[in-house]
Amino acid sequence: MDIGRVPEKILKRAVLSQLKVKRPEVLIHVGVGEDCSAIEAGEDEAFVFTVDPMAGTTNEVGKIAFQIAANDVAASGAKMIGVLIDIAMPVGSTEAELASIMRDIVKLSEQYNVEILGGHTQVTDAVNRPLVSMTGVGKTARSELFATSGLRPGDELVITKWIGLEGSAILAAERGDVLRKELPESIVREALRFSELMNVMPESEIAREVGISAMHDVTEGGIFGALWEMGVASDVGFEVDIRKIPIRQETIEICEVFDINPYMLMSSGSMLIGTAKGNLLVDMLESAGIHAAVIGYVIEGADRIVRGGEDEKRYLEPPGTDELYKALKQERCDHER
Repeated sequence: MDIGRVPEKILKRAVLSQLKVKRPEVLIHVGVGEDCSAIEAGEDEAFVFTVDPMAGTTNEVGKIAFQIAANDVAASGAKMIGVLIDIAMPVGSTEAELASIMRDIVKLSEQYNVEILGGHTQVTDAVNRPLVSMTGVGKTARSELFATSGLRPGDELVITKWIGLEGSAILAAERGDVLRKELPESIVREALRFSELMNVMPESEIAREVGISAMHDVTEGGIFGALWEMGVASDVGFEVDIRKIPIRQETIEICEVFDINPYMLMSSGSMLIGTAKGNLLVDMLESAGIHAAVIGYVIEGADRIVRGGEDEKRYLEPPGTDELYKALKQERCDHER
């Protein structure tokens, strides 16, 4: 298998097909596209759980792992209250490197009032860069719990901020030397600041106020991957206009340098939302200073269509390897601008 997420067909055959136990306390069961599970906790409360590994970058790996877990919890409608952390360091790592990862995590835990509940640290020859796995624990009222599988035909699809923020920030940090040979320094500096835009908790709160069917944070696989996962989880199709998907010019420039597709690039910081009130949601998000756009709508059936114009149409396929990994594997860039 290639680097990145296990392909959907293999996931279903090798993993999901073996899961037989379903307990009545579990409110959200495992499935394609479901980043969280939820367990009932009292008459109208639920605990939400998610787990995410982060090894795509050595820069701010703890910060990114924490934010991805927090975003998953927020997409379920819950507020994160605690995290469990597993950190695997490569042989030869220093105490300072471990301390730096923890400082980033602690800073965010204090900012969001999230308790570090415990975890595990180890040095192992099984990894060649730090691997941080974050288990997020959230809490919400059962009536405010949302699953990725909640999309309904007729819903409008809203995307927040801009796609590709996470991948752009990682590439600016990891391959800045390559980018600076091809792009102005101002573009690289701005892309580095994209890591400050990865929190989707504010848009989650606004979306719940407006009324939604489902939310899904856009992570590995990019916007195309997130659309596919929501469609599969909800057993619906959709039509999306690619021209309406917001993207920063810095991301376009970076993707051109590495010859990768920005619509299949890690995009933490963007939330994909299904709602019957798309324009109202966009107005409220914009009023709060969060850029957003209606990019399409949900339809019955299994057709997952992306249009680029009146006569341009493509059908989405299951997501493959994230474009970030393709760029990180490149030793140098031979792309002609």
